[in-house]
Formats: sequence, C-alpha cells, structure tokens
Amino acid sequence: MIMRPQWGLLESGRAELVWRDARSRFAAQVIGPHFERLCRAYALTAPPERFGALPGEVGAGVVTDPQRRRRIEVDVAVFAPAVPGERRRLLSLGEVKWGEVKWGEVKWARHVDRLRRARDLLAGRGYDTRDTVLTCYSGVGFEPGLIDDGEPVRTVGLADLYPSPSATQ
Repeated sequence: MIMRPQWGLLESGRAELVWRDARSRFAAQVIGPHFERLCRAYALTAPPERFGALPGEVGAGVVTDPQRRRRIEVDVAVFAPAVPGERRRLLSLGEVKWGEVKWGEVKWARHVDRLRRARDLLAGRGYDTRDTVLTCYSGVGFEPGLIDDGEPVRTVGLADLYPSPSATQ
C-alpha cells in the first residue's frame, strides 16, 4: 500500500524520487509501528530491576484528558501482575520514537510531560502510580539534558533492544 500509488513512477526508473517522496510515509506506517511492537516485546521481557518489578502485562492505549480536551497516546504501558483486592500497579508509561522527519530531532521533554500528565490522570482513575517509571524508547538517541527536574526517566535505545553478543557473555 505504501508504494502502490507510485508504481508507474517506479517502473519508469524514478526510484530515487519516489523514495524521497515516500520515505516519511514508510517510516510512519511501517517502521514506526514495527518499532513500537519491538519496544513492547522488550518491556514484557525486561528484567525486574528495569521497572521495579516483574512485568505482568504490556500494551498500548489512549488516556483521555477531559480537562484539556485531548487524548494522550501511550505507546508502552507496563503493568505488574494483577493482585486480587489491590489497585492495579502501573510500572511504566513509555513513548516510542523511531525517528522524526528530520532524523535526530526528537524533543523528548514534551513527550515526558505528556507521560507525566497521563500518569496523573491514571492515578485519579484508581491505578497505583506511586512508582511508575516514565520511559523513552528511541531509535535515534536522546537529547542532552533530557531530565533536569530530578524525576527518574529511563531511556531505552537500540543498544538495549539489540545488545551486542559480547555484552551478553
């Protein structure tokens, strides 16, 4: 579906021009969603120390913010295993960015602010968020000074998702 509208141009030998036009669409519709799935798989199998407990369930979703009249998309939501009679413990909320249109220009501070707002809204809805870890997953790296207010924000990059064989031995 990504290339079908441009098939005639591809067959005419204009692949470079077609790719230049389709690159951002391909990243948004193919690479981005695939990278999000990889990050959720990583979160599900993460060691307990990554989020403070063993993950029980990982998903994605939307938190509605009625006060600001908007929706906050959460790419990775990590829950502890459910315990009957206790509030559901939210281990982590995460934002995933493979890259932006201009590679390396992800501004993480605004994404972290959105995750904080989602955490606060979920706390108001009865989730246990007292130890929720905000996590940024990136395929392009992180800006210097990402965290300046003392709140721990975890970062997960390609080296975490794909550790080198020598690092695991």
